[in-house]
Amino acid sequence: MPYKPIEDYGVIGDLHTVALVGIDGSIDWCCLPHFDSPSVFAAILDDEKGGYFKISALSPERCKQLYLPDTNVLITRFFTADGIAELIDFMPIEGRSLVYAPPNYHQIIRRVSTVAGRVRFRLECFPAFNYARDKHEIHSFPQGVMFVSSSASVGLASPVPLTIDGTGVVTEFSLPRGNAATFFLRQADQGSEANVLIPEKTGEAAFHDTIDFWKLWLSQSRYTGRWREMVHRSALVLKLLTYAPTGAIVAAPTTSLPEEIGGVRNWDYRLCWMRDASFTLYALMRLGFHQEAGHFMDWLEDRCRKLNPDGSLQPMYSVDGHSELTEEALVHLKGYKNSKPVRIGNGAYRQSQLDIYGALLDSVYLYNKYGAPISYDLWRNLERLLDYVCNNWRRPDEGIWEVRGEPHHFVYSKLMCWVALDRGLRLANKRSFPADQERWLKNRDQIYCEIMDQGWSQSSNSFVQYYGSDRMDASLLLMPLVFFVSPTDPRMIRTMERIQERLSMDSLVHRYSLSEDNPVDGISGREGAFSICSFWLVEALTRAGRIDEARLMFEKMLGYANHVGLYAEEIGHCGEALGNFPQAFTHLGLISAAFNLDRVLARGR
Repeated sequence: MPYKPIEDYGVIGDLHTVALVGIDGSIDWCCLPHFDSPSVFAAILDDEKGGYFKISALSPERCKQLYLPDTNVLITRFFTADGIAELIDFMPIEGRSLVYAPPNYHQIIRRVSTVAGRVRFRLECFPAFNYARDKHEIHSFPQGVMFVSSSASVGLASPVPLTIDGTGVVTEFSLPRGNAATFFLRQADQGSEANVLIPEKTGEAAFHDTIDFWKLWLSQSRYTGRWREMVHRSALVLKLLTYAPTGAIVAAPTTSLPEEIGGVRNWDYRLCWMRDASFTLYALMRLGFHQEAGHFMDWLEDRCRKLNPDGSLQPMYSVDGHSELTEEALVHLKGYKNSKPVRIGNGAYRQSQLDIYGALLDSVYLYNKYGAPISYDLWRNLERLLDYVCNNWRRPDEGIWEVRGEPHHFVYSKLMCWVALDRGLRLANKRSFPADQERWLKNRDQIYCEIMDQGWSQSSNSFVQYYGSDRMDASLLLMPLVFFVSPTDPRMIRTMERIQERLSMDSLVHRYSLSEDNPVDGISGREGAFSICSFWLVEALTRAGRIDEARLMFEKMLGYANHVGLYAEEIGHCGEALGNFPQAFTHLGLISAAFNLDRVLARGR
């Protein structure tokens, strides 16, 4: 089965995990039961052995996908010479209240129907457990089959007979107009496999319950401005990427989708990054999703209770808060279009990334201001973090881009250390918390002066990526967004212009300059434009008063979304999606840019 472009997928999920559904009706990626569990289907990482579950009309002339409005229920339409068919894919949410009740199982429901003519279909289900490392047996029952391996089991309930074909099952069937067939793929507990083939709800009941859940959730949104459909789609993506038991949001639900086809820049993003905190909370609270913001805040507070002995935090954690994220290469998988290695885990969890403290403190400050007052116990842990910042901000680190080369004095890392101390001082004053304000203030001002002195290059006439360099970095666009400098400060204007000159191509913005002979990140190869950097530039232009320029750039970026409004991490030079998909960071940036641009346009009107 040939690889599809990364942008040719929609995504469904149940707030524990997701499945990527191709425009041809093939599920090519799904981990059960959680985001970071071993895969059951991984054809997107190896088209021969990865495993897939495909339902499609035979010989369709063209296929299209859309979401049922205001939901994460995906519809794939097949247009054939004999008629038109639809495949509806969704993962039921257990419990219809917004306070989530963890289910005992996870399931994908696939309902296929003919809406015109008479259409013949083919089903192929070939699971490959534990990243295609575990063998499995197939047990046949009157109502379907069970796939049983040593590590996991899934059942496929089917209204039509299934034929065992090697490691999977196949069948063909036809449906006249108005007829439908529903298939249930469900996780099974060891020893109770046969029971899983008897769904507790009909497909129709589960379908309506799932629609009701998503529409009820989205009805909380207060956003009524321009680009409402894209903003709401981004919000729905963020909710899909939320791990309900803890409130953590994964950076993306996939691993090792490449930043360069055939290259080695392939990483596992099924983790929760600390730096996503301020962006996540800002976006959710701006739209009115205070319950989700509060749940994510609980996850952050739990991390603060478990600081390292020196008062530090890791850059990332698992969705359930585990800290051990050992990186491993799966050498038996070819990788997407032969992009090796395929990695699980992420070795960057051991890095020093000083910017995360600014992201954390900014998120806590925003939540205390717009959400609910923080507790005294959380404040005491934040004091330890701020002391760590005072003791360590002068050190080099690996920075926001998690370089695997030599650590540097990255300007963005210093900037976010300034943010950490600034927000800590504001919180202390706002809530009259006890604090070592004299020390924090002294260090905050020292960081400011040092950035203005050593982070500024006279030769480049701009702020630069790290002290002593002349490289540009798109993360510098956040300087006015975190209120370090005015968006119209001459230094910021010149920096923005240099970023546009050196890193921007039309509306696409690369995160930093890559040099083949001296890659600052210590990794060989190239990469695409970084999607969130484009939205950072839109917001920086907006705040600088260059509204027409910002709006045109934003509209162009909307054109890089895929057919159902999803973004990968990066965009290639031909407009193709690159990197893990869909990417939470990008959708957070879209929401923030849209909110601020719309607000300025509304004032002008």
